[in-house]
Amino acid sequence: MKTFTIHTLGCKVNQYESQQIRQLCEQAGLSAAAREADLVVVNTCCVTHVASAKSRQAVARLCRKHPSARVVVAGCLPVGQDAELASLPENCLIVKDKKQLPDVLNMLLQDPRRGHQTHSKPLNHCEIKDKNAPLNVSENAQSVSKPTSNDTLLNAYKGQTRAFLKVQDGCDAYCTYCIIPKIRTEVCYKDVKSVLQEAANLVAAGHKEIVLTGIFLGAYGQSTARRKHWDNAKRDSLAELVAKVASVPGLVRLRLSSLEPADVTDRLLEVFQSYPNIMPHLHLPLQSGAPEILKRMARQYKIEDFLEVVNRINAALDRPAITTDIIVGFPGETEAHFQQTMDIARRVQFAKIHVFSFSIRKNTAAEKLSPKVPAAAIRDRSERLQALDRQLQDNFCRQFIGQEVSVLIESTRPPYGRCERYFQVDLSAHPDAAVFKKGQIVRTTLTEAALTSSFTDNQ
Repeated sequence: MKTFTIHTLGCKVNQYESQQIRQLCEQAGLSAAAREADLVVVNTCCVTHVASAKSRQAVARLCRKHPSARVVVAGCLPVGQDAELASLPENCLIVKDKKQLPDVLNMLLQDPRRGHQTHSKPLNHCEIKDKNAPLNVSENAQSVSKPTSNDTLLNAYKGQTRAFLKVQDGCDAYCTYCIIPKIRTEVCYKDVKSVLQEAANLVAAGHKEIVLTGIFLGAYGQSTARRKHWDNAKRDSLAELVAKVASVPGLVRLRLSSLEPADVTDRLLEVFQSYPNIMPHLHLPLQSGAPEILKRMARQYKIEDFLEVVNRINAALDRPAITTDIIVGFPGETEAHFQQTMDIARRVQFAKIHVFSFSIRKNTAAEKLSPKVPAAAIRDRSERLQALDRQLQDNFCRQFIGQEVSVLIESTRPPYGRCERYFQVDLSAHPDAAVFKKGQIVRTTLTEAALTSSFTDNQ
């Protein structure tokens, strides 16, 4: 076994963990496949039925593309919905516990023909709080060892200009629509020393921007995502971590992934104000603007809490980009509820709305909630919310026309990248466009023509 390829579906945490798998394979002596691979790892997602279907389709497609490979199916789908993987081809190995991946790879490196279709042990997703990350290899080629304290950290984040850095894992908040608490069951976090070392590694590898991420990022420093059980003395653990990461020498830009409204403490806003390399962009999932629907979703905030946080953000930062997620068609949502959501979106003036049409996810509380919203109504409401999103995006971006922005180049053909407030900027008309390099940061005056791509999210 000499070559490998990894296919990743799902969130930033999954993408980070695929980088761990990639590093593991490389340190074991494998090389990225130019064509057909000996080993294929599919890092799956099952947060929605659509995500599960895409994961299964990816496995089938990769089995056809790499007919001689051993295909390892890892990630969330084998944990949360393993019955959906019942009819995989014979060359597939299903890994239900990601900490078993070194064992699986050792087995395959020794004899690619070995292994039954399921390889699992009792689920225990995360030990990074104790510095025992799930993936690691020894220095010996063709040998994967058990995790140790330091060499599990990423040395680089290949394939992207910005690097995701997972600092937290797990959720037990049990929003009624979400399957994640049944998949990533242990709420845990990476110690500060390891985070800073990994951030320094990524900067040394040439990454100018890092995104701190987690399943429930705001629970950094806590052993639960349920706020009523939080240790009050540790409520600013995330803010203090952000300040330390922002101080890593050479780090040009720092972002945070998704936060809950209550995660935005006064201390966190002070940190944003104190470090100019922290980008003025916060992603705060609203999910619904209707109090009754928020309650049915079991979200840990009220509409007035959300609006109060938005007001504090706007008071502390210069025209910040506040982006959000909204679920349309949650059970019980009426047209009046939907209009409340539209009204809140207009009031907040979101820079970007990620619109999700509700679909039933097996084994979640929402599966049993009623009344169900008709599919036609969900489609209609989604289209109206998407139209509002386009209008709000345009309003937000246009206020910066004629001003200088800093753009991190993500592509050179065509040349484009993201500015401080995360919207995409087309640099085709820039006089130096022909010599731009990926990962370069360019300062440019924003024009109307440069806004054609807006917030399209490809990283």
